[in-house]
Amino acid sequence: MKIVRRIGASPRERGSATGQTCPDIFELSDGDFAVIGTDRTEALDGTLPADAARAAYERIVVISRETLIRAKVDIPEA
Repeated sequence: MKIVRRIGASPRERGSATGQTCPDIFELSDGDFAVIGTDRTEALDGTLPADAARAAYERIVVISRETLIRAKVDIPEA
């Protein structure tokens, strides 16, 4: 599995001072997506809706609204 491309604007394009450490979204060679975000599992785990759950190896990761909105144009329809 490898990173194929960034989805959306780079951190620098979104105004990161260093352009290096900010939320990011990547498309992977197997068609899945990888997300760099802030781990908020402890804060949000107890607030998941009744029909949602996460496995012990999964984390709840938060990215900024701007990161996702600016990625929308690059997200495939299917």
